[in-house]
Amino acid sequence: MHHLLEKVYQTNDLTKEEIIYLLENITQADREILYNNALKTKQMYYGNKVYLRGLIEFSNICRQDCLYCGIRVSNAKVERYRLTPEEILACCDQAYKLGYQTFVLQSGEDPWYTDKILVELVQKIKKTYPEVAITLSIGERGVETYQALFACGADRFLMRHETASKELYETLHPTMRFEDRRACLNTLKGIGYQVGAGFMVGLPGQTLANLAEDLGYLMDLRPDMIGIGPFIPHSETPLGMEKCGTLEDTLVMVALTRLLIPGGLIPATTALGTLHPEGRELALKAGANVVMPIITPTSVRKQYALYENKICGDDHPEDCRYCIERRIQSVGFEVDLGRGDSLQFKSGKPK
Repeated sequence: MHHLLEKVYQTNDLTKEEIIYLLENITQADREILYNNALKTKQMYYGNKVYLRGLIEFSNICRQDCLYCGIRVSNAKVERYRLTPEEILACCDQAYKLGYQTFVLQSGEDPWYTDKILVELVQKIKKTYPEVAITLSIGERGVETYQALFACGADRFLMRHETASKELYETLHPTMRFEDRRACLNTLKGIGYQVGAGFMVGLPGQTLANLAEDLGYLMDLRPDMIGIGPFIPHSETPLGMEKCGTLEDTLVMVALTRLLIPGGLIPATTALGTLHPEGRELALKAGANVVMPIITPTSVRKQYALYENKICGDDHPEDCRYCIERRIQSVGFEVDLGRGDSLQFKSGKPK
């Protein structure tokens, strides 16, 4: 085992078989070595900086029916909401006043937001805050939509690949196609976006080989951002009675991702903070370097429930902003409110 831990630290590379062996045999002592190496690698590339992004969840209406998601179209019990462009702009204004230099606009796949509405929204944000990076997370759209949004100023696009297993993907996403997801990610990258991918850990039916395939896919794709969180069930979904993913398994995947894609931006996810009171801090110590405090209005925030018992449901945006800053500093890191572009993007080549 120690030779594999040393190999991935020194070379930023492992085969699929080596990853599976590591995941099958890792001990708590091995985990500590892995986390420490991931932290050292993060510091080598990004120092002690943790980048903050203001997250605006602007609609929980979704046309898709993913088996694990609380806002899936089949969930009749969720109270739906949709922010108007004016309300989204007001959130951006609040985020800017709190110092954020990246706004993350995330929603379900809500067709009410046409290309015209989205383009005008991005244009207004860029005109008002020209130095700010705009990250979109709005799901699968056509090539023309992605091109139009990039042309008018969108900088980044987050779209988790969810799983690199075709069989598992299509089991979990009955209204979607595995090939379409990959095609979208390739298209976004080709257009010039800073692209984010990622996956959940502990999905029902997921194997260690699947997790090794996720890491292999990310090594091929070389995304700028990689979101990794635990599976947390929602009671109003077909997977509501399944077990959660674990903190330990998720941290191992965060650390391995840092070592295999050392120049990536990796969030310490809200889902990890939901699973464990110090989940985000532990992720930062295992290689993560981004946190996305929520700017979504408190009047609708609890309705954006991809999973249950999500933290920060009643917190005002200013509370989230300063709470997370204190948490980051408490474990020895420093907050960076700049754009925080990936090193890969800055250099023009994979890292």
